[in-house]
Amino acid sequence: MKTVDMEATGIQIDRMRRERGMTVADVMVTIGFTSPNTFSKWKKGKSMPTIDNLVALADIFGCSIGDIVAVKTV
Repeated sequence: MKTVDMEATGIQIDRMRRERGMTVADVMVTIGFTSPNTFSKWKKGKSMPTIDNLVALADIFGCSIGDIVAVKTV
């Protein structure tokens, strides 16, 4: 069975952000957040972006949601 790998997804989000030369603040402002705490939780694998935030991230990064979300087999 496959499940979402929250830690790997967070690493992926942060990598995509850096590859595009964006700061955490750039991403947060674009999505509409005022604090970087949410991004920090994603990056550390403590939480996952909601579906609407995944759609926004995919738009920001120019990719699909599937490119952002990492899966693992358990």
